[in-house]
Parts: sequence; C-alpha cells; structure tokens
Amino acid sequence: MTPIEGNLNARELRFGIVVSKFNEFVTSRLEAAAIETLKTHGASEDNLQIVRVPGAFEIPLVARQLAQSKQFDAVICLGAVIRGETPHFDFISAEMSRGIAQASRETGIPIIFGVLTTNTAEEALVRAGTTEVNRGTQAACTAIEMATLMKDLHAIDRKPTGFRHM
Repeated sequence: MTPIEGNLNARELRFGIVVSKFNEFVTSRLEAAAIETLKTHGASEDNLQIVRVPGAFEIPLVARQLAQSKQFDAVICLGAVIRGETPHFDFISAEMSRGIAQASRETGIPIIFGVLTTNTAEEALVRAGTTEVNRGTQAACTAIEMATLMKDLHAIDRKPTGFRHM
C-alpha cells in the first residue's frame, strides 16, 4: 500500500495570504518568510494574493472569503497575538483559531494557521526569526503540502475504484 501525501512543488498553485497588521514588527517577518518559501518551491508571484487585515480577530472572515472564492489552492493566515495584562489574549486567540478551523472545514480549502500566540514580544520575534525557525516558512510549507495533497485526493475521487455497488 502506498501512502498518499503532499509534496513541496508549488508550481501552478495559487495562494491567498492573510496578514494581520497588528504587531507588524512580527507579522512582516512572517509574511516575508512565507513569500520567500513559496517562491523557493516554485510559486509564481502572480499566483500570490496578500490581504492585510487590522488584527488577528479579522483573519478568519477574510480567510473564509478567499477560500470560498475557489481561486486559491490554499490560504495562509499570519499574525501575532501577544499576551497582555487582560484576558483579551485568550478571547482573541480562541475565536481566531476556531474561526480558521471552521472556515477550512466549511470550504474544503486548506487554511493554514500561521498565527503566533506568545507570552512576550521576545518569544514572537524568536518564532519570526531566521528562515529555519520562522513560522511563516513553516506555514508556507504546510500550505504547499496540503494543496498538493488535496489535488491528489480530488484526483482519486474522480477515478473508478474497481468496486461495484450492488
């Protein structure tokens, strides 16, 4: 039995990238790493659409809209929610992650969670640092793998299985 899995060939794939403007000192690094990674793996800049939103709470709505358009093979969500002195962090993090997961389930399009949720700005900067430890890079690789996997799964859906239904 041969397992089905995605690969890192981004040629011919289209990506929507939703980036929070809040904590831009972190999110700009995530965005740059994601774009560089997509291009390194063969994505054309013409097949990338960046949409910037005010904050992390707005990410799921826009990600869902992009996925529903059926113009993208995957959508990457990038943001940084940094804990403060109030419970605001908990509310934003929970609703944002729930919304992203729900949007992916509803649309059938991979929507990748590349949002940092950290206790400090220093922790966020470490996770948005060099390409090797940048969560933008990791989110882009996940998007490519999931997009290619979904294409393979859709191809299987269209092939006859050899089983006859009685």
